[in-house]
Amino acid sequence: MLSLRADHELALDVAAAQPMLAQTLNWAAINSGTANLSGLMTVAGQLAEAFSALPGTIALLEADPVEAILSDGTAATIARGRNLHLVVRPQAPVQLLLTGHMDTVYPADHAFQATATLDDGRINGPGVADMKGGLAILLAALTALEASPARDRIGYEVVINSDEETGSHGSAALIARAARGKIAALTYEPSARPDGLLAGARPGSGNFSIVVNGRSAHAGRNPEDGRNAVLAASDLALRLARASGPRLSVNPARIDGGGPNNVIPDHAVLRVNMRPATPEDEARARSHIDSAIAMVAAAHDVTIHSHGGFARPPKPLDAATERLFTLVRDCGATLNQSIAWAPTGGVCDGNNIAAAGVPVVDTMGARGGAIHSADEYLIPDSLPERAQLSTLVLLALAERGAP
Repeated sequence: MLSLRADHELALDVAAAQPMLAQTLNWAAINSGTANLSGLMTVAGQLAEAFSALPGTIALLEADPVEAILSDGTAATIARGRNLHLVVRPQAPVQLLLTGHMDTVYPADHAFQATATLDDGRINGPGVADMKGGLAILLAALTALEASPARDRIGYEVVINSDEETGSHGSAALIARAARGKIAALTYEPSARPDGLLAGARPGSGNFSIVVNGRSAHAGRNPEDGRNAVLAASDLALRLARASGPRLSVNPARIDGGGPNNVIPDHAVLRVNMRPATPEDEARARSHIDSAIAMVAAAHDVTIHSHGGFARPPKPLDAATERLFTLVRDCGATLNQSIAWAPTGGVCDGNNIAAAGVPVVDTMGARGGAIHSADEYLIPDSLPERAQLSTLVLLALAERGAP
């Protein structure tokens, strides 16, 4: 447990006093689904205005081009929103990375668009936990840090990206650059459970669009001349699913293709998600994809091309990350907050930060639940609670250096 000084107490008071609930409600009122570029532009502008109260250099950076495979198997470039990037005191002896995302899973035409206060005080609304509440916590903690004399010892980069919910393809390079030279990172995803549990080890995640090209023919007159792409894609889905186990989950999620009942389909696209527990499991998954594709192509006399890959590497807990988790736990104990962590099946930008060699705790955001559904909720009391936790962690890192 850490000993609190008067300057610590002052910073904690500043953190708790920030208008986090109002900010969360304002930002959640703006639809910012990953594909809603207009909504993302609006919320990015509001975030840039809010974070510009901090010192340093702030910018909204264009996303990198993102390739997507359409239902007909052709490739297209998908636009993504701009990413907020803030750099503060890059010459300070202690350098940190802090990240979050402004996008949600709710598109512009989704029915879930408004916030409401539930009878028990929870706030129901799109993105209130995942993660506009987390962004408010991040800003509050940094505002408190800037009110502390410890601020001169610590510099940081903040990245708030616009496409985390779809894999951060347009922002991964920015996050990797920002991670260079950092001793630690904090990411503001919501807690893994409503009680505040932190996500520890995470699996990796890969998304694949596998294009199958066969040959069309009349389904009654000469079916033997056809090569059924939908059948081949289904066979491939079953073969890939057989690799599922405790260390690798495989989800064949969708097959696009087919047409009239009297035509042998000559085209299909199989969409698959894979989640390996370790880098070795990721290598095994890659090998299984390659071998399954080769066997199905031969068995059905079709051509198959795989697009996509593992955008989120597995995130095991190494010694440095364990020390950072322990520091967060100790700061929590000082604040009478019980902090624990456990493995989870989800993935986030913390996976990519860990892959860059930087220890990261990636669930420093709000307590809440039912994320990615119309029942998503935020526990309002967790806003000052988590802001004070982050503040104390930042002060401890400023004073101690690497965890």
